[in-house]
Amino acid sequence: MNSLYNATYNPDVLSCIANLSNDEVFTPPSVANAMLDLLPQELFCNPDTKFLDPACKSGVFLREIAKRLIKGLEKKMPELQKRLDHIFKKQLYGIAITELTSLLSRRSLYCSKYPNCKYSVTQFETAQGNIFFNSTSTNHRWVDGKCSFCGASREEYGDDKRKGLEKHAYQFIHNAIPGEIKNMKFDVIIGNPPYQLNDSGNGKSAKPIYQHFVSIAKKLNPRFLVMIIPSRWFAGGKGLDEFRKNMLNDQHILKLVDYENFKDVFPGVDLAGGACYFLWDRDHTDECFVSNFKDNELRTIKRRLNEYETFIRQNLAVEIVRKISANNKKFLSKRVSSRRPFGMPTNYEPRKSGIPCWFIQKIGLQFADKKDVDDTNDYLNKWKFIVPKAPIAGQTDFSKPVGFYYDGNTQIAKPGECCTESFIILGAFNTEKEVKFYKSYIFTKIVRFLLLQTVVSQDVTKKNFCFVPDLEKYDHHFTDEELCKKWNITEEEWKYIDSRICDIGK
Repeated sequence: MNSLYNATYNPDVLSCIANLSNDEVFTPPSVANAMLDLLPQELFCNPDTKFLDPACKSGVFLREIAKRLIKGLEKKMPELQKRLDHIFKKQLYGIAITELTSLLSRRSLYCSKYPNCKYSVTQFETAQGNIFFNSTSTNHRWVDGKCSFCGASREEYGDDKRKGLEKHAYQFIHNAIPGEIKNMKFDVIIGNPPYQLNDSGNGKSAKPIYQHFVSIAKKLNPRFLVMIIPSRWFAGGKGLDEFRKNMLNDQHILKLVDYENFKDVFPGVDLAGGACYFLWDRDHTDECFVSNFKDNELRTIKRRLNEYETFIRQNLAVEIVRKISANNKKFLSKRVSSRRPFGMPTNYEPRKSGIPCWFIQKIGLQFADKKDVDDTNDYLNKWKFIVPKAPIAGQTDFSKPVGFYYDGNTQIAKPGECCTESFIILGAFNTEKEVKFYKSYIFTKIVRFLLLQTVVSQDVTKKNFCFVPDLEKYDHHFTDEELCKKWNITEEEWKYIDSRICDIGK
């Protein structure tokens, strides 16, 4: 009984909250402290250092900063109450994302949700203290049905849809930074911003929003910026192309810590692609220290984030990609089709007759209306190797071996056959032999490993093949042994590749 109690007992309420599955992803205190450890620790001994959390949820960042300041300023301010008053009133500031989180954050920091009451550890004149929230003055700005600040859909978040509910028009990114701190210069901006908003797309479509918090924070030009965000920006994500480009070319990023499994950071939440946190240093203009969290260890090397257009997250994979890319000029990203290779969406309804068409696996080969089939790319009358656009649906933990393509989820489409958006075409050829040899190449572990380096979600598109060489001639059956010799893959490198990719059919 004692061992069970010890395993489940958690005295920190903020740690308990972080373990709950919730749309608002709360930061565990241990993660908040790991992020604070990235900063120069002398900041916590300086009575002039100012901190801002622009997306307060539980108040954990401000609470943990307060602990460090209380200890770090002890010699300069021996009297505890004066020290507390100075820290809470002159050094710590926050902007809450909802009214509820404003109350929770004040309770965490001031020990009272109303810091002007007698229970607060420091006395403010207002009920907000230095943790601000104002829903009445913050609104979405609608342009053509979308918010020009955050991209939210008016259909989903318009005032007539949100009566009595949170508008999710976050102050920090909606040009509504509270006047009390609007012109203040902060030494450190730190936080865990909201990740996404529904965008009224098909099904449960959502649009990333965290990139706006990072961009606005940079514009405030603090000495340091530390944020934890999903890792999907490394290679994918709706509307993240410009953000990815800016991040990878930003030489101010001093440290980047990446977790392939989101649950290693947020135990109660499962999000494809993992999570990362970074330290942005205004005065740093050099390479970045990239750390991978694997098997309870952080492995770190110093490298340029923009070495490739797509960021390779695993340090152990960088040398392999460098070696293979250096000896090849053409890659499969030029051969693989775009989404909707024949112009038909996933939800296209089968017809009773027409052109043979491959639908989702449960439907299989049916028919499409001839007038609906777009053959602009001249695929229709060729032998085609088609694969699902979401070959690893359900897998979000990329620290485990990953499969991609195998006989059960791929098809060789004959001349005259097409497909819906459920599939992409990896290659189209004039003969059946060529397409079968090409399939053997795709099925090698080395090729699927190169594909893995750009995959951070369940979907795979043509750009994910940017590291896979196009051999141009596919005239025999390919094996990993052959490719290891061709690309000078060492035994150690092969063991790593083999550990990351599932065998065919698994």
